[in-house]
Amino acid sequence: MRTRSLAAAAAVIGVTASLALATPAVAADHADGDNCWGVVSAQAARSDGGLGTHSSSFDEPRLGLGNVARLFGVDGLGGLGSLLASLDGNDATTC
Repeated sequence: MRTRSLAAAAAVIGVTASLALATPAVAADHADGDNCWGVVSAQAARSDGGLGTHSSSFDEPRLGLGNVARLFGVDGLGGLGSLLASLDGNDATTC
């Protein structure tokens, strides 16, 4: 169930991101502070056994995590990790 929820959240993000017209990412001047992306992805990997295929394995370019965070209006990768933890339905992922 948790794996399906995480997969569903990833699919929603992937479809939304592929439909959006994104501008190139610009390096941020600040760090994510709380590193929620690293925390949540590690928790998901431990509880669900993995996160999926790396974007470099696809034939067509992907937005990249920074652009996906910007697309959802969250503050960097930390904000994206926090958002995904709130959407994935997995009690083991929190930040």
